[in-house]
Amino acid sequence: MDPAPTLHVRGALTDAELEALHATAFGHDPGATPWGRRLAQHSLTWVTARHDGRLVGFVNVVGDGGVHAILLDTCVAPDVRGRGVGRALVAAAVEQARAAGCRWVHADDEPHLVAFYEDACGLRPTAAGLVRLV
Repeated sequence: MDPAPTLHVRGALTDAELEALHATAFGHDPGATPWGRRLAQHSLTWVTARHDGRLVGFVNVVGDGGVHAILLDTCVAPDVRGRGVGRALVAAAVEQARAAGCRWVHADDEPHLVAFYEDACGLRPTAAGLVRLV
């Protein structure tokens, strides 16, 4: 894949294309998630990555209205992983959070993502709690 994907802050996307990317990246069946409505109502910003018009990466940034932002749904198409797309998405998201006045960016991750979030993206580990509601 050459050249590198293009990043777009608050990039246009359809529910169907983000659902397909999310399902592929997270290993679930595609559904009918109303992504556009969710992003408009709850996100501080988001960043998309496109290659030849195709959505190949995405990260959502939600905020608390103050100094905290949270990265959600960071995903990269499997065929472009390992090429810096995820790292570029997170860097752009962090910069957007900084520009919005946030002082902290949080991301929950699983053990297999430590190398990505901590080593590649520079996040430091913290203790956090989680309750599964469904």
